[in-house]
Amino acid sequence: MSDPAVVVDGVSKRFRLYGDRTRSLKQAVLQRRRASFEEFWALKDVSFEIPQGSTFGLIGENGSGKSTLLKCVAKILRPDTGGITTNGRLAALLELGSGFHPELSGRENVYLNGSILGLSKREIDKRLDEIVDFAGVEAFIDQPVKNYSSGMYVRLGFSVAINVDPDILLVDEVLAVGDASFQQKCMEKFADYRRAGRTVVVVSHAMGSLRNFCDTVAWLEHGKLQAVGPAGSVVDDYVDETHADREVPSDAGDGVGGGDDARWGSGEIRVDRVEVLDPAGEDTRTLRTGDAVVIRLHYRASQRVERPVFGLGITTLEGHDVTGPNTRDTDDVPESLHGTGHVDFRVDRLTLLPGSYELTAAVYDYTCQHPFDHRHRLVRFDVVPGVPREGVGVVSLGGDWRYSESDVVAAVRHTR
Repeated sequence: MSDPAVVVDGVSKRFRLYGDRTRSLKQAVLQRRRASFEEFWALKDVSFEIPQGSTFGLIGENGSGKSTLLKCVAKILRPDTGGITTNGRLAALLELGSGFHPELSGRENVYLNGSILGLSKREIDKRLDEIVDFAGVEAFIDQPVKNYSSGMYVRLGFSVAINVDPDILLVDEVLAVGDASFQQKCMEKFADYRRAGRTVVVVSHAMGSLRNFCDTVAWLEHGKLQAVGPAGSVVDDYVDETHADREVPSDAGDGVGGGDDARWGSGEIRVDRVEVLDPAGEDTRTLRTGDAVVIRLHYRASQRVERPVFGLGITTLEGHDVTGPNTRDTDDVPESLHGTGHVDFRVDRLTLLPGSYELTAAVYDYTCQHPFDHRHRLVRFDVVPGVPREGVGVVSLGGDWRYSESDVVAAVRHTR
């Protein structure tokens, strides 16, 4: 067995939080006393090992100690107790544009940053074209980096770091500023690293990406290690534990707690309120994958409306459409409505995967061209892990896996 890439052994890190730091030397002399402070332990007796060739994630709430631990691994900070052992060359991308001088050009910063990371000028010469091409800043490589956008900054810094060809790459939440194309290039590069037996340690709040991208995940909370284990199970436990229930206001469905709740329509019939009912029939904003769900639209028609069509739209927070059922598609259109009532959309088994979603509710005429009432992004709700536990995309197909062995078909069912 090869030695671990990183060994974290009983690491604790302390900072001083000053309450009334003196503002000048004169003030310090006149007061003749030391500034008062409190001790803050960012890390408390953290221990784990990272195997060589693995992709390791660090998760936790803001202030849990993730970035502090990564800086200790990178030897930027020194632990107060315990120790960290690394085997191989380290490269770290911990802050946006770390190691860049704003007045120097992109080309000059490549040489500066590369030398800081341990490359010789000859090595940088050989890799310059690849670095610039990967970052996608060819047209701006000779411009001062102070004129770069944040995305250009991080792409160039990341490109230098990965082209150092390190044995261990440390990444701290900087990929969030990259566009989709750049993030895909990064994922492909990480895959190449794994095939080459390199180690990647990443801090991120993107639980879906970490669940699929990492082999192992460590969960920190207030500086203490809560769990270390397979990425899927630890991420799911973390989401379950830290999920904050959304309050369901008394006037839920009137724009409270939704996205931007734009509303339009002629108003002959209106959607007054929307309820999202869990298996117990309670209005909620938290559902589980696999649960039975009822979405109830309360309507009020001020006059008789012929053949109204009710519809729903579910989108991700990024605005991607997930589904959009309506009563016309299923031939459930009433001949007419007048007065108040409600219409239910029943789902026997919710196939949405964990994430946050927004619900649009509407009622149109039978042509679906004239809106009586359209309420955009009216309700926001969360889906937490249930059954099945899948991590890619936004919906489950609801299938199962079957193996054929000696003419006996065995169904594989997930019990978690």
